[in-house]
Amino acid sequence: MLSLRRNILHNAFTLSDLVVMALSFVLATSIASYERNTVTIVQLLSTPLTVQTFLLFLTFLFAWYSIFSFCHLYNSRPVSSPPTDIVSVTRATTLGTLVLSVAAILLRVEIITPVSLVAFWTITTFTTAATRLLLKFLIIRHRMRGRNLRHVVLVGTNRRAVQFAQHIQAQPELGYRIVGFVDDEYANAGMFRASGYTLVSSIATFPAFLRENVVDEVVNALPMKSRYDQASKIVALCAEQGIIARSLSDIFPPLNGKVKAEHLESDSVITVYSGSMQDWPVLVKRALDFSVSSLLIILLAPFLLFIAFLITVSSPGPALFVQQRVGLNKRRFRLYKFRTMVPDAEKKLSELEHLNEASGPVFKIKQDPRITPLGRILRRTSIDELPQLLNVLKGDMSLVGPRPLPVRDYNGFDQDWQRRRFSVRPGLTCLWQVNGRSDVSFERWMELDMEYIDNWCLSLDIRILAKTIPAVLLGSGAA
Repeated sequence: MLSLRRNILHNAFTLSDLVVMALSFVLATSIASYERNTVTIVQLLSTPLTVQTFLLFLTFLFAWYSIFSFCHLYNSRPVSSPPTDIVSVTRATTLGTLVLSVAAILLRVEIITPVSLVAFWTITTFTTAATRLLLKFLIIRHRMRGRNLRHVVLVGTNRRAVQFAQHIQAQPELGYRIVGFVDDEYANAGMFRASGYTLVSSIATFPAFLRENVVDEVVNALPMKSRYDQASKIVALCAEQGIIARSLSDIFPPLNGKVKAEHLESDSVITVYSGSMQDWPVLVKRALDFSVSSLLIILLAPFLLFIAFLITVSSPGPALFVQQRVGLNKRRFRLYKFRTMVPDAEKKLSELEHLNEASGPVFKIKQDPRITPLGRILRRTSIDELPQLLNVLKGDMSLVGPRPLPVRDYNGFDQDWQRRRFSVRPGLTCLWQVNGRSDVSFERWMELDMEYIDNWCLSLDIRILAKTIPAVLLGSGAA
């Protein structure tokens, strides 16, 4: 497994193990208390939590995690056999129960009795094993059905590249889809021709291929000694656009991005990536997106329905405006907004192109005749953006990230470095949103997006969200 995916699984299994352990402990002590007729589960749960008890519980959580790590339960692959998992879990829970019994004796914890220890070991062993097997089954089933796949392109058609592709293709549970190979035609490429894989691009046309296709990762298998210059350009191109680049060959200095060594099953790879959205903070960001968007949709539902009603009665046409936008790694998705223009606004765009006041490929005019009277109010207050909470809930967008652009604007990009903004999920708000919006030039807008990607952290998202509220209330840069 690659580092990011390994960390995602690591965090999922860690959280699952700790939750199961805590619930098993409560249930086991309740069973023992009920057997002795001392205290009920309701009384146990209502017992005031002291600082000492809380610190002891945190210590045991850490000890439980350490024991599971010691037993290699977080190093094993997600495709390991069920018997191996069960044996490892039994070994870890047995050792953890022994540690708990020793701590109970030394600290004289009265609620921990021989009966509760036996119940705890039984419940936590079977529940942990079952939960882990279920998680792995769901992960493998999800990927086997072709969902949430990483689109991979291999550069090079040599034997090593073909063998690497065959290793990946033989394990669909890893979640990778091979888009095709990139290379120039060679007379000695007999093994590649016999493999049945598709040559999707030459080296010369590869930049254009990246611009027009969904590519999450590029694996470079070119021989370093004879084709170093080409390999370096491939890595630089990927780093420029924010696409993860991996190499099966020797280490070389990346021109833009960060580099680290990883293992993809039996193969060693060098990963070059730009930006800082990696590992567990990304999971926290997605969890916040899902939680906040769900809560806001529920709380704002009456208000959203009222706005939809006002739109339909104030002008002919639907309440929602749906448009295809460019998202993560150039994936297309349907963005939702409250309609603020006349129904045929898109058809009239060509008639207004000569009035464009924005720099770069985007289109903006302050006195757009297509905007309805109610639409001007919705735009000024950014209420028209609220339906995008549905996009955040679905995972097409995040609360914070570069604003999603229409396909028309994306096709107008003339600098590849600007395409790195598509290496992260687009957002409801961003640095551009809180720094003037339409008053900011396109070039500065792209620089702010790069600044966000390069310096991203959870606290930066929180700061941007906090600044968005006064920016919206003041209508800064709204058009």
